[in-house]
Amino acid sequence: MPRLQTPRLDLIPGTVTYLRAELEGPEALAAALGVDVPASWPPQFYDAEAVRYTLDSLLTHPNATDWGFYYLVRRQEARPSAQGAHIARPTLVGAGGFRGAPNDQGMVEVGYSVVVEHQRRGYATEVVEGWLRFAFDDPRVAMVIAHTLPSLAPSIGVLERAGFRFAGAGHDPHAPAGAEVLRYELSRTEYAARAAAQPGPAAT
Repeated sequence: MPRLQTPRLDLIPGTVTYLRAELEGPEALAAALGVDVPASWPPQFYDAEAVRYTLDSLLTHPNATDWGFYYLVRRQEARPSAQGAHIARPTLVGAGGFRGAPNDQGMVEVGYSVVVEHQRRGYATEVVEGWLRFAFDDPRVAMVIAHTLPSLAPSIGVLERAGFRFAGAGHDPHAPAGAEVLRYELSRTEYAARAAAQPGPAAT
């Protein structure tokens, strides 16, 4: 699975080694990734059960890794302080990725979660845009979908800024029991039209 980048983030594929380290605890994960892990880790809707599910999937399908899970890491950066320049270490800010390779209809699904102290900084928007570029670079992909909850207004905002449109009721087996689930979609045609209307490289 390729390592991806956005303007501020490294999207590091979740390998068997990293996932096993995460099950050991935050210190083991920090050592394995070489990053700072915030005290609030893990982010909402990402827990030990999700880690084990991802790990089992990798062990069962070791060759199906191109459309999987990523750790979202803010790259090392210099920050001004009263004492002069301060170097902030790479920091784990979230998790997410694809829920499998394109299906027979050319559809893939993305999901993401950012720890609370790093929310509202645009990281989720960056990572979704990065995954969209990756997905639509593959000619098999006709549509990217995402599921969220009505109560998650920031998540809905991320999807809408990325060009997704509301597509009605959805289904997410990982959502809380009894929760209403919303489905959002972005087709290749819609993505290309949106990209053409913005400055920068043309969409594929």
